[in-house]
Amino acid sequence: MVPLIDIHCHLDFPELYEQIEEVIKKAQKAQVEIILTNGIDPKTNRIALELAEKYGSVESALGFYPPDYSRKAFNEEEFSDELAFISKNKDKIAAIGEIGMDYKNVKDKELQKMIFTKLVKLAKNIDKPMLIHSRKAEEDVIDILEKEGAKKVIMHCFSGKKKLIERASDLGYYFSIPTAVVKSEQFQETIKIVPINQLFAETDAPFLSPFKDKRNEPAFIVESYKKIAEIKNMTLEEVRNNIFMNWQGLF
Repeated sequence: MVPLIDIHCHLDFPELYEQIEEVIKKAQKAQVEIILTNGIDPKTNRIALELAEKYGSVESALGFYPPDYSRKAFNEEEFSDELAFISKNKDKIAAIGEIGMDYKNVKDKELQKMIFTKLVKLAKNIDKPMLIHSRKAEEDVIDILEKEGAKKVIMHCFSGKKKLIERASDLGYYFSIPTAVVKSEQFQETIKIVPINQLFAETDAPFLSPFKDKRNEPAFIVESYKKIAEIKNMTLEEVRNNIFMNWQGLF
């Protein structure tokens, strides 16, 4: 039987990192054999590399989280150094992520567009898939991806309107369905719209738990698979096989 895949989580967060041996063992017991942990800054990028080197089931994605600070507070030298670091480690990583834009607490949209565009160009240059954050910035994110000719795109926790889901799907982008889908009509609607050959599953652990009052972790990824199977009227095994084929095709 093919492995379960958690395409997006954050193993560097203390509630997971401090219990990492147990987290990995529980995931393996749950047949989760591919876990893609995403960095968001220089510190977490290095932790992602460390975990991927130590654990056979962990793959790393290196990224730069959408900034919520002003241009005055943005350290351009640090950003340039991190782009160089990611490029230098391209053979050790599976993807670029988490990257994107976030307008929830926006201070400088143009700064975010500049940073995101440079990261998209980097992902294209080193030929890696990218995991995209787009909270309240969905249309601008798709505009930039389309303008830059990005192809290897996974929309993480996408919460845009139906027309934007359809637009991104028509562009060939993938969508990762978080475990919170068990209680989210938004993500359930995404499953209905997007073809199975463009779907992945994610926990976004330690966030978006499918269980009340319980921290999320990769071992819970099957909850996304179950909901995809239910909505697509497929067996769980069919969903596992399709998502694994998506992994093989993109990575």
